[in-house]
Amino acid sequence: MIRTISRGLVAGLAALALTAAPAQAARRYPVGDLKTAVANFFVSPDAVAGANDWSCRPSRAHPYPVVLVHGTTSNLGSAWVALAPTLADAGFCVYAFNYGETYSSLFGHLYGLGEISRSAATMSAFVDRVLAATGAARVDVVGHSQGGMMPNYYIKRLGGAAKVHTMIGLAPTNHGTTLGGLVDLGRTFHVLGLVNGAYTLIGAPAESEQEEGSPFQTALFADGDTVPGPRYVVIASSRDGTVTPYTNSFLKGADVTDILLQDQCPGDAVGHVGLSLDGPAIQNVLNALGPATPHFQADCTGYGPEF
Repeated sequence: MIRTISRGLVAGLAALALTAAPAQAARRYPVGDLKTAVANFFVSPDAVAGANDWSCRPSRAHPYPVVLVHGTTSNLGSAWVALAPTLADAGFCVYAFNYGETYSSLFGHLYGLGEISRSAATMSAFVDRVLAATGAARVDVVGHSQGGMMPNYYIKRLGGAAKVHTMIGLAPTNHGTTLGGLVDLGRTFHVLGLVNGAYTLIGAPAESEQEEGSPFQTALFADGDTVPGPRYVVIASSRDGTVTPYTNSFLKGADVTDILLQDQCPGDAVGHVGLSLDGPAIQNVLNALGPATPHFQADCTGYGPEF
């Protein structure tokens, strides 16, 4: 999975001249381009335009701060070059953090590698800091890949249900991935344990925890996909080659909205990595954060990378 996601990350950075939301009259935080994204990944992994203004105070129109959660082998500096400035320019207070640091994180600013339960504890502390700084009662969360799944542990196991208003996942690994059948093949030939042991050895246990049917996945959702309190929104692409099948991203529950981008924009061939850079996906995020338009239809432009 590391190779798959890392390859997608590099490709995604190469296609970053993407756009996000309808044009603003004036941008305080311009959406990042290829040069910004590449530079951020290597020299600014802890900062991105539009995020972490600790003097920001939520408005009546947008009362909930937005916490952005990156995915596996990523960092906040590169993951949110499109969404963070778009949300900030739309009037949201936006915050982002890195999590899942292990000794492998020293090689290229790769985060999201550590045990997911520990990453959720990192998120818990960060959300508390955001709430204390802004005076808000709850936060909205937008996460990509692992960053769309890991918050479920925080919500279900660490008291986050009382602190999260809306949970939005972009291609979240909610019910794990088969990696195109490789996980099942590994189990059939009794080699998956060796592979997962290697993940642990190199400091990337989150990789094996995101496999379909892993002990972590089974335990997390044994009592259902959702809990009362938060609203859940999942945005997925049928072209996702990392979360397979792509339907594993979707949740079941009383207050869940599952969105398949191709239902709105059949020509959108965006892949897993590209989802955080995809125009229709970002439009759906803005709509979900509110005020929401019923039966929302994205403008089918600004498609993200096809991987």
